[in-house]
Amino acid sequence: MLVDERGYYGQFGGAFIPEMLFPNVEELRTSYLSVMESESFKKEFDLLLKTFVGRPTPLYFASRLSDKYNAKVYLKREDLCHTGAHKVNNTVGQIILAKHLGKNKIIAETGAGQHGVATATVCALMGMECIVYMGQVDIERQKPNVERMRILGATVVPAMSGSMTLKDATNEAMRHWISNPTDTHYIIGSVVGPHPYPDMVARFQSVISKEIRSQLIEEQGNPYPDYVIACVGGGSNAAGAYYHFVEEEHVNLIAVEAAGKGVDTGESAATTVLGKPGVLHGSKTLLMQTADGQVIEPYSISAGLDYPGIGPMHAHLFDIGRVRFLNATDDEAMNAGIALSRLEGIIPAIESAHAIAALDKLAFDSDDVVVINLSGRGDKDLDTYIRYGNY
Repeated sequence: MLVDERGYYGQFGGAFIPEMLFPNVEELRTSYLSVMESESFKKEFDLLLKTFVGRPTPLYFASRLSDKYNAKVYLKREDLCHTGAHKVNNTVGQIILAKHLGKNKIIAETGAGQHGVATATVCALMGMECIVYMGQVDIERQKPNVERMRILGATVVPAMSGSMTLKDATNEAMRHWISNPTDTHYIIGSVVGPHPYPDMVARFQSVISKEIRSQLIEEQGNPYPDYVIACVGGGSNAAGAYYHFVEEEHVNLIAVEAAGKGVDTGESAATTVLGKPGVLHGSKTLLMQTADGQVIEPYSISAGLDYPGIGPMHAHLFDIGRVRFLNATDDEAMNAGIALSRLEGIIPAIESAHAIAALDKLAFDSDDVVVINLSGRGDKDLDTYIRYGNY
């Protein structure tokens, strides 16, 4: 979808990497499509998605939410995947790819911890060594996921630099990869990083929109919703939810970023409002940065959305106007999460609650079909919900 042979989506993308990483990235670039298209890969991937991950995930008609917003609101229940989020779709794919490439050690970065848990899970499944880098701030606010990773056998290494969140964990993971280039595969958790990662991760996550299409045929007799809504940090869940709809101009694609305490407060992660083109973690994208190019530390109550950039695919979709970007503050997201819990009996991850908050920012016709990608469940965020209160 959209990417050219150089790894660019319009003006965004590419592979801006140190010379030491060139062999690793080039091996991936020249191999990933042929491996993913092989019958042995597809057979193993499809079987694990079905029997291990639990796909297809339901497309749930949220009747009380629909009544409130006078539209037909569906939730794509990625929160029901094994490990509790969409992240496992990608880690299953990448661990099989790593095995095909002869790698036996895995590293990863994580913010909210869901990608770390998903990586630790597939490493346990395949018997591979696993090291997960996680910002010290995120370790403190996502303790249940840290313990899940450790139970699964992963080594969790704190990132102590910068804001000690996702950006810094990614920096540490890339440093590790530079030092261990031959036997190690880096499972990047979002549609970020040097080509081919953004395209590869989007392809693994595209199962989400593939299922939405077939499920809507059963529900509505039409594979096309009027709206697809997803939260965006790096943007892997949104990439998967949009994938099979990008070329369908009549489908409105809505992305929701984390406004934090407000886009004008200096404590935000609303990249499309505050960012400009720059290079981060191996690709050119939209990036929150100072006038002289220094990264501005992001902020969000959500550990998975406080990233100072977005994936290059999303930067391009924003640039050409194909996706409409909104943002939700901490308060708006938390209130939306509590509202969903009360209306539908589903406690969402705070990341996903940002997508729910978009319902208050849009006007629908009564026959509009609205699909919200519920990217994760709220178990990991209970401490934050409790501290926030207001319920």
